Amino acid sequence: MSVKNITPTISVVGPTGEPLTLNDLPPSNTKRWVIRRKAEVVAAVRGGLLSLEDACQKYTLSVEEFLSWQRAIDQDGLLGLRVTRVQDYRKPKPDPIHH
Repeated sequence: MSVKNITPTISVVGPTGEPLTLNDLPPSNTKRWVIRRKAEVVAAVRGGLLSLEDACQKYTLSVEEFLSWQRAIDQDGLLGLRVTRVQDYRKPKPDPIHH
């Protein structure tokens, strides 16, 4: 009888509260970044499942782009990751003197 080495599946808490493993992450060729996928990558990095460097390399992201996702979640929750919402948040406030 042989004993196999079984490595436990490491997981972190994902954006929905469910366990998230490396196998649950979006594929490296992801082109369409919906809220859930961005949030999963952020959760994986924050939980130590994936390093920031590995995430940026795997998904061809700049550090600035990843950090913007992280900031959006911190400031506005998951809805902050919506592209249309990000545009709204980035609009400069009107100058009351000139309006």
